[in-house]
Amino acid sequence: MHSYVEGVRARGKTVGLVPTMGALHAGHMSLVRASQAECDETVATIFVNPTQFAPHEDLNKYPRTFSADLEKLAEHGVAAVFAPTNEEIYPAEFSTYVEPPEVSRSLEGDCRPGHFRGVATIVLKLFNVAPADVAFFGQKDFQQSLVIRHMVKDLNVPITIRVCPIVRESDGLAMSSRNVYLSSEERGRALALSRALNVAKGMVDQGERNISKLETAMRDELLTGGVTTIEYACVVDAESLASLAAVDGTAVALIAARVGSTRLIDNCLLT
Repeated sequence: MHSYVEGVRARGKTVGLVPTMGALHAGHMSLVRASQAECDETVATIFVNPTQFAPHEDLNKYPRTFSADLEKLAEHGVAAVFAPTNEEIYPAEFSTYVEPPEVSRSLEGDCRPGHFRGVATIVLKLFNVAPADVAFFGQKDFQQSLVIRHMVKDLNVPITIRVCPIVRESDGLAMSSRNVYLSSEERGRALALSRALNVAKGMVDQGERNISKLETAMRDELLTGGVTTIEYACVVDAESLASLAAVDGTAVALIAARVGSTRLIDNCLLT
């Protein structure tokens, strides 16, 4: 993969990288299209990274649809796919990990200790394996995109990071590989996440700036919609994730909640 990417760049062409964990959906394909619009060639990775899952999380049942994923990537004109084994990425003697940046500490960092250590490590490894010009990530994993951007800046990694908009189902549910876990009843309740974000956005559009009122309205909408296991529903600074007293500039509304046994996240920028 390294030789392939370097060979393309040696011919004066640009390479876009789309890192994935497989179970590809339209959101992933939007990243492929964004890469193709900006770069001469697009490559992808498929790797379900074990180091970003806690022991109690869904590593073993995470959806794996490798053959279908390859077909989708081929249909969309992806030039090459890197799909390593666990042993290739983490051989027996492996012991080096990336300490993630400060922006990883809160929210997902609190709920999933060690998660961003695994994310930062695998992403840096993939950037070394496939030294592309630009890498494409989705906004749905908002904090993850911040972690990667800060890591790239702090460690002088010569790659540009593009964060692409969330792709949603027609009813507003943010596309996610984990949506397949939801029963039909749970899927209906899951729509409360996007509704809660829309409530916050509507309030800001109408002039509301008070963070406490926005967060209360989001939680009320989640509870009304039958989402009772809320890990966080907050409005914070969109660049640092620091707490705010009022919306001033660009903020982001972030939600993590469980619907049944499925953990879902969603977000919306507020300006």
